Amino acid sequence: MMVSILKRMSLLVLLAGPLAFLSGCNTMEGLGQDTQDLGESIEGEADDHD
Repeated sequence: MMVSILKRMSLLVLLAGPLAFLSGCNTMEGLGQDTQDLGESIEGEADDHD
């Protein structure tokens, strides 16, 4: 009985791990895009005041 519970928990961890990683990648991609947009705005303002 204990082995069955451990197998189920292991399977859950193995399935949840990649899902958490993929959602983290999506979040980091959005963060990178936001940072790039912010940098372009700052660069545009610097060019306007040059």
